[in-house]
Amino acid sequence: MEKYKILGKGIPRIDTPPKATGEALFTADISLSNMLVGKVLHSPHAHALIKSIDVSKAAALPGVRAVATREDSFDVKWGVFSYTRDHQLIAVDKVRYIGEEVAAVAADDEATALEALKLIDVEYEPLPAVFEAVKAMADGAPLIHDDHHHNINIHVNIDVGNIDQGFTDAHYVREDRFSAIGETYGMLETYAVIADYKASSGSLEIWMPNASPHTKAKALANLLKLPLNKVMVRRTNVGGALGGRSDIFPLDFITAVLSKKARRPVKIVYSREESMTCTRQVHDMVVDVKTGVDREGRILAQDIKVIMGGGGYSSTGPIAASVPFLVWEETYRLPSVRLNSYRVYTNRPIRGMYRCHGRAFLGGLGMQLDMIARDLGIDPVEIRLRNALKAGEYQATRSKIFGCGLSEAIKNAADKSGWGQKRGKMPYGRGIGMGANGMMCGFPMGIRGGSSAVIKFNEDGYPTILSGVVDNGQGNYHAMVQICSEILGVPVADIHIVAADTETTTLDVGAYSQAAVLVSGNAVKNCANDAKRQIFAIASLMLDCAANELDIVDKKIFVKDEDERMVPLHKVIRKGLLDNTPVIGRGSYMPAVANDREWVKHPVGQQADTFSFGANVVEVEVDPATGEVSVLQATGFQDCGFPINIKGVEGQYEGSIASGGVGSSLLEEHLWDDGRVLNADFLEYKLPTAMDVPEISANVVITNDPKGPFGAKEAGLFGSMNSFQAIGNAIYDAVGVWVNEFPITPDKVLKALEEKKKQEESEKMSGLGS
Repeated sequence: MEKYKILGKGIPRIDTPPKATGEALFTADISLSNMLVGKVLHSPHAHALIKSIDVSKAAALPGVRAVATREDSFDVKWGVFSYTRDHQLIAVDKVRYIGEEVAAVAADDEATALEALKLIDVEYEPLPAVFEAVKAMADGAPLIHDDHHHNINIHVNIDVGNIDQGFTDAHYVREDRFSAIGETYGMLETYAVIADYKASSGSLEIWMPNASPHTKAKALANLLKLPLNKVMVRRTNVGGALGGRSDIFPLDFITAVLSKKARRPVKIVYSREESMTCTRQVHDMVVDVKTGVDREGRILAQDIKVIMGGGGYSSTGPIAASVPFLVWEETYRLPSVRLNSYRVYTNRPIRGMYRCHGRAFLGGLGMQLDMIARDLGIDPVEIRLRNALKAGEYQATRSKIFGCGLSEAIKNAADKSGWGQKRGKMPYGRGIGMGANGMMCGFPMGIRGGSSAVIKFNEDGYPTILSGVVDNGQGNYHAMVQICSEILGVPVADIHIVAADTETTTLDVGAYSQAAVLVSGNAVKNCANDAKRQIFAIASLMLDCAANELDIVDKKIFVKDEDERMVPLHKVIRKGLLDNTPVIGRGSYMPAVANDREWVKHPVGQQADTFSFGANVVEVEVDPATGEVSVLQATGFQDCGFPINIKGVEGQYEGSIASGGVGSSLLEEHLWDDGRVLNADFLEYKLPTAMDVPEISANVVITNDPKGPFGAKEAGLFGSMNSFQAIGNAIYDAVGVWVNEFPITPDKVLKALEEKKKQEESEKMSGLGS
């Protein structure tokens, strides 16, 4: 392994002090001069026609400066893809879920804005509604969008190999159903937007928590019919994302409309209930899977049908309907596989991408692998190793794997967790289980997926990075600085980064699709190398040597092996300015993917630039009297290529275990009364606390991925994506029951134990009677 001066070290993050001291500003903290308060009127109906809207009384209320309704919709629809544009961001003639935005006001103060909402008279004609995806697909179900037969929003079909022959050749075939009810994102920061439209310049400044400012800017420019360079999405700190901040939301559009009409800045801060119902939620999911294996447990054929409840509009539908399968095919060899994934409209709020996407899918398929292993008498670790993909192989849909430490992660996680001594050998009520998965890194299909960066220097030699990368808590800003520090020989503390501002930074994909370290990091690496080349070109003239004889350390440029022949960095920068050759680094990076690959129409070809891998072992304790499950220990090994910041990698895994492991597997779910969320608050919605988080051992398998900057790639998501199966499998090891419905709450564990008891008594009676 190459030794680095800065990379790989656990250097404290540059954004820690402002966040720890409260200095960091989030959107709701920002105030602009002459700013108005906005409020939104939401639909009380899950499905209804809007017959009329009368805002005359609200508009006449003293202190009200603007009112927005369907008249301000610009007659445009939003959708991530051209074929999914089904959403007018302020309801026009129909509402499709409780909470949909119908009207909004901007007033001098909050009390006036709330009073104005009461004066808006909306006449609805309620329509029959349908809330569950399976029922929405049935004959006779009410149509939520008239042009979508059986309410099918997206259908992804993938057929690889000869699946019928695969099942014919199989030694053993097993069929199971798994399901998961949707959950929330659990972000501590409620959603907020500040918009400031300036009529004099025709430009819009806007702040909101977001994972992709350039994507937001483009969407708003299209929706508001403004030139892209007139929409400036400004950087702010983000209080959590988890995949739920990348889409465009109605509140972004509505706040901008109010500001444009009032000609004053407007701020709208959603309540917790509004945030949990009116931004994005997680898909409900029912998964049927049939798997055929040979005598050694190698998968020969797999037939998977998924039905996902998508809510009232498409959002990221094609991606959401595909990602769980892509993660599965990135992990195991699937010679013959068929996927039919249906995302279905329902009269519930809109569902989107999530950090733990596919509980029923990945949790279920990973649990079924253990079921097959049990039925064939194979250790769960061994069956994973026999099916695990390796470097140089191709996934089912023809993506090549360039670097892969999956098998090493599985073996190391088993060894370190004491798998051999614990699996099936602990007292009743204690169990251990494993999960494993791959993860795509940078999949730009349908969305701009590249990044570019600039590095400029001040006269004192201190550099500033301009990058569109976003940091939603992962440490992305720090990773960019650490990469720059390694190349330019400038201490981390002396480097400044300006990021996530669409006016001052160049194009970047944003913090989703696991792209930040890989794509943005490569752009910054190329940029820093370009600056270094320019620095050496100037310094070589000053030191009378060739550029390739130079090195740079601690802001000094040396002739190699001649430490006395040196020049300080700031003098090189000044020399460049005086000679009209200013040092300005430029760099970019675009992932190498199949340009003709498309989510629905052509899901074949290189889907991502590279892939990360990880294995996760958890140990649980199950109380058979109450059904309560406690996660006691988690041991993870991840192939993240090379860790730019080892502490950052460890922190990502720890967060994954808390939210994806304990939270999503055991606690988090929305409770419903038809289309109304009953627990849209943090009292009734159960997030894990520090008391629920187990002892964690975070580890890496270093593979130096050939595509990553210095070998680095995505870190941490494996803990979220495979904890469902690890915990489900550990519960079986503890008490001998599988629970196929997520989250695995105590009532479901007790029900499974009771069914097991009845089955055992029945078998005992049958044995006595024979």
